[in-house]
Amino acid sequence: MTPSLLLPESNPEMTDAAVLIALFAAVFVIVEYGSTYPGLIEFRGAPPFNRVRFATLFVTLTLISIALSSRQEPTVLSRLVLAVGVLLGQSMDFPLSPIRLILWLLPEGTTLSQVHSVRAAVGLAYLTGLVGLTVFAILIRVRGWPSPTGSFNVWINLPTFDPTAGADVVKQLRRDGAVNILLGLLLPYVSPLVAILVARSQGVSMLDSDLTLTWVMSLWAFSTVSLLQRGIAMRRLALMISHKRRRIEAEDGLAEPAFLPA
Repeated sequence: MTPSLLLPESNPEMTDAAVLIALFAAVFVIVEYGSTYPGLIEFRGAPPFNRVRFATLFVTLTLISIALSSRQEPTVLSRLVLAVGVLLGQSMDFPLSPIRLILWLLPEGTTLSQVHSVRAAVGLAYLTGLVGLTVFAILIRVRGWPSPTGSFNVWINLPTFDPTAGADVVKQLRRDGAVNILLGLLLPYVSPLVAILVARSQGVSMLDSDLTLTWVMSLWAFSTVSLLQRGIAMRRLALMISHKRRRIEAEDGLAEPAFLPA
């Protein structure tokens, strides 16, 4: 609901749709976390994985909404956030960067104000995503994520992961983690191309509404952060399982002489 509350929207149908989607998402999350069986949300019992993802998306939506609200209702805060976003976008606007690709894909006739809005939105989204990944990496080290004791319920936290599909769970987790990280690095370049093709076929544009621009840029950055964070988590689990195996093997090696005949 945050973008709909911060951005003035002339179309009441979009506001009603935002309310319905927010209610559906709230019910879905409550049911998922209230269930004792696996669902669709991963890492339910391994905080703060989902908390960091939720905070990253929330802060991204809030900052972009505040920045874009300066075009209709300018305030000191909105102008400051917009200026910071533009500076961030300009600093990351170099050849072969995702920001350069998005700006290059903007349709003809885009005004300078719209270019500044897109650059600010991308800059703020990138900054928030990097901060979210940094916070998650720090929490992994400080809190010994996912569990300092080494216990982890794969059935609940990874409902789509099949540990019997491969020869070794550790190798499978490392492979899945590497795939997620690779997709996270490629998604900022692939998703704008796909989005432009779909938008042109449907005759819509993210520049038609500030609310649409906010959600498109936020989800574009959030999907990348989610894949990178999931890849880091999968490889962290593989490291935890390998360490536990070595500890068990060491304990078995120390206990084995006690059973040998004198």
